[in-house]
Amino acid sequence: MFGGTFDPVHLGHLRSAVELHEALALDRVHMVPACLPPLRDRPQVSPQERLGLLKLGIGDTPGLVADGRELERDGPSYTVDTLASLRDEYGREARLIMALGHDAFLRLADWHEPQRLFELAHLVVIDRPDHEAPLSPTLAELIAGREVDRPELLMRRAAGGLLRLALPTRMALSATAIRQRLAQGRSVRYLLPEAVERRIEAASLYRHS
Repeated sequence: MFGGTFDPVHLGHLRSAVELHEALALDRVHMVPACLPPLRDRPQVSPQERLGLLKLGIGDTPGLVADGRELERDGPSYTVDTLASLRDEYGREARLIMALGHDAFLRLADWHEPQRLFELAHLVVIDRPDHEAPLSPTLAELIAGREVDRPELLMRRAAGGLLRLALPTRMALSATAIRQRLAQGRSVRYLLPEAVERRIEAASLYRHS
């Protein structure tokens, strides 16, 4: 599972998903747009529109799935509920992975039921080489004894581990900066998939900051 607001989905998101799929030899990567992210501002466009852009961005990319299950639930988009839904779908023995960026990882202790995340899945933190911050005591306690240093060690169990992973292509793209460019009428060429750019242009999305 690779969640986010995808507001809008950009090439950094998609390339990270492809590299996660390869690096961990995953069957598939569910890219899950949050409906109402609890710890972030409300996204600028509707959840349905963001899911539509995600589907356009993924196109026919093998192994990537645009998953709208968080749009079907009322209230905040708690990751633990999404993982529970995936666990029900795939069964107790399946190896479930939740991938998240380093910034989100640093706030993990503030998430809803953070301990239960590890009961449902492994966590893979996409490392940022330019971002070294000390862990809070609560976060350090939460991940104590869970970290492994190789994907094969993670895959020995169905859930409960933590792996930090540096992806080969580090695309430092920011959805915030892309939204600003769109609001200012500036070019976003080569930051977004062409189909996503065409849809945003046709529907005049993100034109007001």
